Amino acid sequence: MKVLNLQCAHQHEFEGWFGSEDDFTSQLARGLVSCPLCGDAQIQKMLSAPRLNLRAGREDRVPAAPAEAGGSVELGLPAPGSPLQAQLLKAMRQVLANTEDVGERFADQARAMHHGEIDQRNIRGRTSPEVAMELIEEGIDVMPLPSLPAIKETLQ
Repeated sequence: MKVLNLQCAHQHEFEGWFGSEDDFTSQLARGLVSCPLCGDAQIQKMLSAPRLNLRAGREDRVPAAPAEAGGSVELGLPAPGSPLQAQLLKAMRQVLANTEDVGERFADQARAMHHGEIDQRNIRGRTSPEVAMELIEEGIDVMPLPSLPAIKETLQ
């Protein structure tokens, strides 16, 4: 098995596992190799050092930042370039593509849909943790999403 460090034209780095160098070259020529973050098929092989597994149980997450006074504890985000990060970004792209951003009106819109005042639709937006808890107590399904800087632009 050959593990290669690859990079797309958008500078996203990822790993590719191939049976041999010829297998990689063949798949690349047929357009079967693409970036897991953005789908770009312009892939180049990067220099890499041999991988040695010297310790077991490697953690694939960046540790969470400590909570500031009066703040909330944030979950650690996946390490950059990890398969978990690629999965998270793919899921976030799907959420963005299939929801309407209602911004600060999130709680009002969620309540109005719950009470049948407006048509049901998939929305996302911002609210405080306290208001989110109030929505949950009212029986309104709410799911917090990670706040990623990349969400402001395209997720790449």
